[in-house]
Amino acid sequence: MSAPLAGKTAIVSGSGRGIGAAIAAKLAANGAAVVVNDLDPVAAQQVADQIASAGGRAAVCAGSVTDAEFAPRFVDTAVQSFGGLDIIVNNAGYTWDTVVQKMTDEQWDDILDVHLKAPFQILRAAQPVISAAAKREREEGNPVTRKVVNISSLAGLYGNAGQANYSAGKAGILGLTKAIAKEWGRYRVTVNAVAFGLIQTRLTGSAAEDATIDIAGREIKVGVNPMILQAAPHITPLGRLGTPEEAAGAVYLLCLPESDYITGETLTCSGGLVG
Repeated sequence: MSAPLAGKTAIVSGSGRGIGAAIAAKLAANGAAVVVNDLDPVAAQQVADQIASAGGRAAVCAGSVTDAEFAPRFVDTAVQSFGGLDIIVNNAGYTWDTVVQKMTDEQWDDILDVHLKAPFQILRAAQPVISAAAKREREEGNPVTRKVVNISSLAGLYGNAGQANYSAGKAGILGLTKAIAKEWGRYRVTVNAVAFGLIQTRLTGSAAEDATIDIAGREIKVGVNPMILQAAPHITPLGRLGTPEEAAGAVYLLCLPESDYITGETLTCSGGLVG
């Protein structure tokens, strides 16, 4: 029996580590050729090499999703490497937290750029490729359903103290999802979102550990309030944080043919945690 995503090509932003890497691996393991992206070209290449060593196909498009020229290059990498584009996963992102009275315009703009503007630009760049393919397939009598999965968060659904920028970006991606679902239905593209709860990644370690990430040469502190992490097993119905592989599974569900009549929806992957 053939793999469910055999013959498909996917682009996954922010897939050099964490949830994105798990998504890229999951799609590749089920037959898709994957374009891996990360700020760090070494991390992106490592994921691509792991996919290849497991028998899959992968290409690398390193760089920041917020760069003005990135989106067309990302889409073109898929077309040039694998001949088309069938699945778009807008996953790249990070957090830069503080309460609103201390939040700078730079903090606001940078987080909105990566979580909302970049997905918009990627979808805009993909439209000519997708519309041309849909027209050709319609004329040939061989229609193909394509997939977009945008990554959101419980913060986008319910808000989160200290994350006005992140919450706004993750709420905005839900509006973008619904709008593009209505625009791209004519191309047989389903457009959905996955809102994650607490998933075990470098962004959700304890804030007490003073972990940072490097964004364009700037060290940004990341992590979750230790009290929230301590409470998580007690307030999450499943009693634990999720794994990147489980997060990837939620995205995979919306890429399968079985979800071809689901569009404009938000799937929550949070172990039952809300608010």
